[in-house]
Amino acid sequence: MPWRLSLLYPPLPVPPTSPALRVKICGITQANQATAITDLGIRTLGFICVRKSPRWIEPPDIATISQALKTHAPATRRIGVFAKADLATIQDTVQVGQLTGVQLHGDESLAFAKQVRAALPKVELIKAVRVRGPEDLAMAETFTQTVDALLLDAYHPTQLGGTGHQIDWAMLREFSPTVPWLLAGGLKPDNVVEALNLLQPGGIDLSSGVEHSPGDKDLARVEKLCHNLRAVVKIS
Repeated sequence: MPWRLSLLYPPLPVPPTSPALRVKICGITQANQATAITDLGIRTLGFICVRKSPRWIEPPDIATISQALKTHAPATRRIGVFAKADLATIQDTVQVGQLTGVQLHGDESLAFAKQVRAALPKVELIKAVRVRGPEDLAMAETFTQTVDALLLDAYHPTQLGGTGHQIDWAMLREFSPTVPWLLAGGLKPDNVVEALNLLQPGGIDLSSGVEHSPGDKDLARVEKLCHNLRAVVKIS
């Protein structure tokens, strides 16, 4: 059955002076869920291009979803999430999957990020950093001349993302890079407003916090997320 917006969360008035917050829902695997999420006003979706992830999706399947989005919500940004991938794999996946962006979510070096930038100059480039301490924030800053945005995620010793673990938000209060940054790690509908009261990211990224199971999004939770956010900010 097609998803329909419920009346459980009626629209709230948006504060007129609030800046727009970029909302990225990551780990998309189903076209109907992708289009339903865009109906809620979210304009950035992420696809996991890491084979060992439970949210992994093959490039031709990404292409199927991309085609649906081009018809349904053509302004949607479609980000492929890579870790320890070689440049050729990234290029091929971008082309086949019709992606508009690349997120480097492993331990990629600045030199490799520059290679990706040179090879894909028209594609948005995001560098994710799994934060353990101030040294990781300092390392993130070294990428600001090369990437379009940074993403700060919680550190996990064996998993790259989607763990539900939360960063120590207090550690990020002084983080102010020269490019936009997105907050990830343990976010869910019930704590996003608290996070935004402490921090001022340019965007947020959620995966496990709006899922039934890995890769299967809970659209009611996504709707609740949007409702809670719109009480304090505009979203895009």
